[in-house]
Amino acid sequence: MSIKQNLNNIKSALPEHVTLVAVSKTKPVSDLMEAYNAGQRVFGENKIQEMVDKHHDMPKDVEWHMIGHVQSNKVKYMAPFVRLIHGVDNFKLLKEINKQAIKHERVIDCLLQIKIASEDSKFGMTPEEASEIIKSDTFSELKNIKVVGLMGMATFTEDENQVKKEFNYLKDTFENLKQINTHNHQLNTVSMGMSGDYLLAIKCGSTMVRVGSSIFGARSYQ
Repeated sequence: MSIKQNLNNIKSALPEHVTLVAVSKTKPVSDLMEAYNAGQRVFGENKIQEMVDKHHDMPKDVEWHMIGHVQSNKVKYMAPFVRLIHGVDNFKLLKEINKQAIKHERVIDCLLQIKIASEDSKFGMTPEEASEIIKSDTFSELKNIKVVGLMGMATFTEDENQVKKEFNYLKDTFENLKQINTHNHQLNTVSMGMSGDYLLAIKCGSTMVRVGSSIFGARSYQ
């Protein structure tokens, strides 16, 4: 099936309140343009340089999401245009995003990454660490970032019950942290679910799914 057909099939199954992030990492601009011409505007990349290059080549109404692990020293390259940074897993990174956002007179939206998987390879903070950060005075001083939600990556397993348990854990954390409402912390987004489990994630309360291979086909790593 074509990229357009894949997109239409996925979108027809998504509730209206769920945002589809087309994960376009390693894919050529021609593939992204096929998705763009089919109406897709939100694209997710996991390497900043690749996203910068594609931003340069693509129409300017594309909404770019950084979905990979972010190194602080690379934030400056995406600060002029990135719409949402998914994987914020420490306070130092929040401070750096705020610093770079000031330079471009922007407020950059962020998601705090909560560790929900049992695998050591997944990044993220605990709900307690997230709560401590957003209640701190130093966090309230950050005027150019806004935490708008949480992100989590489930364990890569065939065990649907385990994945469901992890998704529910993220949704519960979201509901708890949502009670803390400040100028730079207003939660409305739960980003969880990928090609293999996004329908389950939506049942568990996801409002944003990151789908790549089901749209573009298998990835081509060099």
